[in-house]
Amino acid sequence: MTQLADKDLTETFWDRLEDCRTGMLVIDGRAVPMSHYVDESQRELWFITAKGTYMAEHAKGGQAHYVLCNDKEGLYASLSGRLTPEINKEKLDEYWSFIAASWYEDGKQDPDVLLLKLSLDHGEVWTSKGGAKFVYEIAKANLTDEKPDIGEHFEVRF
Repeated sequence: MTQLADKDLTETFWDRLEDCRTGMLVIDGRAVPMSHYVDESQRELWFITAKGTYMAEHAKGGQAHYVLCNDKEGLYASLSGRLTPEINKEKLDEYWSFIAASWYEDGKQDPDVLLLKLSLDHGEVWTSKGGAKFVYEIAKANLTDEKPDIGEHFEVRF
C-alpha cells in the first residue's frame, strides 16, 4: 500500500468519486445510504437530508465516515471527516435535482430540507481496473504464478 497518495492517484480518486453517486454515511456506528455531491476544491462532500432524520440529529460537528463501493467506476473508499449541518442556499441550488425534489413536498423551500457537509480529513482508497481488465488479470493469475494486478491501494490526507 502506498502510504500517502501521489498526485496522479489523488486525481484518479477525485475523478472516479465524481462519477459515483451513493455510499453509506456512518455516524456512531450507524450506516445510512446517502447520495453525495463533490466539492473537490474544498475537499468536501455534501448530502441533502431532512431535519429530524438520524443523520441530521447526530451531525453535530463530530467525526463521520463515508464508505463507497462502486464496481462500475472501480472505486472503493473509506473516507472520514467532520460532519456538520449547513444551511447554504448556493450549495442547495447547485446540488438540487429532480431526485431530491421527489422527497420534499415544497421543493428547495421545504422547511425540512437540510444539507450536511463532510469536511474530509483522511481516506483509504482502493481503485480497480474493472471490467475486462479485471477478468484478464484474474485469468492470467490462474495460468501463471503471478498475483493479479487489480489496481492501487493508498491513503489520502485532505
